[in-house]
Amino acid sequence: MQHRISDIAAALGARFAGAGDLTVTAAAEPASAGPFDLALAMAPRYADGLRQGRARAAILWDGADWQALGLEAAIFAPRPRLAMAVLTRSFDPGPGLAAGIHPSAVIDTSAQIGEGAAIGPFVVIGADVQIGAGARIADHVTIGANARIGARALILSGVRIGARVRIGDDFIAQPGCVIGGDGFSFVTEDPSRVEEARKSLGQSAEAGAQAWQRIHSLGAVTIGDAVEVGANSTIDRGTIRDTVIGRGTKIDNLVQVGHNVIVGEDCLLCGQVGIAGSTRIGNHVVLGGQAGVVDNISVGDGVVAAAGTLITSNAPAGRMLMGSPAVRMDQNVEIYKAQRRLPRILAQVAELQKTVKNLVEKGAGGES
Repeated sequence: MQHRISDIAAALGARFAGAGDLTVTAAAEPASAGPFDLALAMAPRYADGLRQGRARAAILWDGADWQALGLEAAIFAPRPRLAMAVLTRSFDPGPGLAAGIHPSAVIDTSAQIGEGAAIGPFVVIGADVQIGAGARIADHVTIGANARIGARALILSGVRIGARVRIGDDFIAQPGCVIGGDGFSFVTEDPSRVEEARKSLGQSAEAGAQAWQRIHSLGAVTIGDAVEVGANSTIDRGTIRDTVIGRGTKIDNLVQVGHNVIVGEDCLLCGQVGIAGSTRIGNHVVLGGQAGVVDNISVGDGVVAAAGTLITSNAPAGRMLMGSPAVRMDQNVEIYKAQRRLPRILAQVAELQKTVKNLVEKGAGGES
């Protein structure tokens, strides 16, 4: 599909210079861009790449001399990453799912499929499922009984959606994610070693070996509008009440959300984040890659946790966290600096001990 430079600039809310009627068909990095590509050169460091490529048009940083860079047209975006959101949406061809219902799909007769939905090969849809209008469901997806999925959902290959799950409009599920599996919840007949360790903080944990008994998950999962769940991520259903994911939250690949967790609105959960059961995450929270949150605590609105942070206690709203266990980001930086100084400090302490020992020995010798 062809896009005029002037139209792209209007969609971005940006100004352009040069040949506004020049058309492009794709976006590309500067060095590999061809004559019909829009080169993405949003910082001065990409100037050399523009000279290596063959682009006639580019998105540039403010103040760039587009003519000196050999371009016929340029767009100037004040917020490059925001421009990327609009631009990539315009150029994205989508997953290429065929319209209609594939003949190999297995759909229970009680299921309700909304108008204009596309359902791919080998999809299995259970009893009393409701699929919203315009939904697109790729191959090998399974949707359990009594699930509800809103309008315009995009559910990609191999996704598993369990029974009774409720999902809002404009949902995106990347390949292989699982929504609505059982929670990981077990108990022993008498207090287990884990319970004793928690009670005594590890001072006494003498309980004998016992078999684990499953606590079944009677709840489900409720997901708000405009939520995205990444590839191979899992959201467990609740024990009694539902696990909840708030409107607008985006979940990366390989994220684990435990049973009974409540995640607020417009959160970002980055790759390999793990949230243990019965924890509450506020609105607008960002958890960096491999961050972890223990069970039965609360993380306040607006908390940002750096990659690898382990949150082990309640986190106040607005706190910037880093480290394991988590502390304030500025405090963690000071701790890290102090750790790096430890070898030198220990060497100085050893030298001081040696000096003190020599002085004591000399003093003892003088008295004799």
